[in-house]
Amino acid sequence: MIGAGLVGRSCAWELLRRGHRVLLLDPLPLDSDRRCNPPPDTGSWAALGVLMAQVFHRHSGRAWRLRQRSLELWGQWRQQLEERGQPLPWRPGLLLLASSAEELERQQRLVADRQAMGLPLELWSREQLDDLAPALPEAALGGLFSPQDGQLDPAPVLEALLRDGLERGLQTCCDGAAQLERSPAGWTVQTRGGQALQAEVVVLCAGVASAALLEPLGHGRALEPVLGQALELALPPTSNWNTPWPGAMVWQGLNLVPRPPNRLWLGATLEPGDHPDPAALASLRRLGGAAPTWLQQAEVLRQWQGHRPHPVGRPAPLLEHLEPGLLLASGHYRNGVLLAPATAEWVADQLEAPSGDLLTKP
Repeated sequence: MIGAGLVGRSCAWELLRRGHRVLLLDPLPLDSDRRCNPPPDTGSWAALGVLMAQVFHRHSGRAWRLRQRSLELWGQWRQQLEERGQPLPWRPGLLLLASSAEELERQQRLVADRQAMGLPLELWSREQLDDLAPALPEAALGGLFSPQDGQLDPAPVLEALLRDGLERGLQTCCDGAAQLERSPAGWTVQTRGGQALQAEVVVLCAGVASAALLEPLGHGRALEPVLGQALELALPPTSNWNTPWPGAMVWQGLNLVPRPPNRLWLGATLEPGDHPDPAALASLRRLGGAAPTWLQQAEVLRQWQGHRPHPVGRPAPLLEHLEPGLLLASGHYRNGVLLAPATAEWVADQLEAPSGDLLTKP
């Protein structure tokens, strides 16, 4: 398994749970417990963990199926990990705010469609939004509430998957993959540190770095980094959380995640390339010009950034059985946290499929 982000750890955990042997390879420093410990600017650790499944604008196709299956699996995984002493911090509820008449109309159609499917989405009026505190942007015309979507804290999830994986026999190697080579027994992974690791199967979950490993093998899969900046804010005492929000909020693509006590995560920007734009961060801080007074007065406690791997010319994510013993599970873009369980299930199903029967589509 190449890549120890949330997707890589999820794939490793699912394979271990099914009885497979797994070596997790990632070029990261070791912590005091001899575990790979990613820096906080990697994509998984920088994510906000907002899960948008039932509010997805489509109602069929691969993307829809993956989202619904992942939401279902997250419920099962939370229960299984909690039973093994690894509880995950899950906050149910997601409220999408409508900033225009056109968006409000789209939400109305979406709610009607989802209710016809038996899914419990609700339309919230401006009057219902006015009952919430702290105050929401005045420009919000209404909202779409999804009680079964929600938010997971990525860092504790990453730690829980690793800790439980180690208890199940996970092996780790904190070195970077430099080259993949076909071998009679399967694959050889040449590492940056000079090791030659043998494996029957390689699962590639290395984000943007996946492209460089695949190119010499004749598999062109272009991936580009899209940077996202985020903030943690301490809210002023006047913000008044006496009528709590029903979960995380989304305003014009920006996420607002309540954090106890009296704090808030705000993010994330969409910036091509590697270098953060101060103007984009300033716009985020102002909520695109719609920040209520309490948000403008909030104190910035922490600022961070991370990169999302975005497939070029292909829909996200890239889930492909490229050739015998070589699977690609990368390019999840903004939905790595959401889609990790369904990705892991797909990878495990690929490996357990009858010989010659490649399940190429999830």
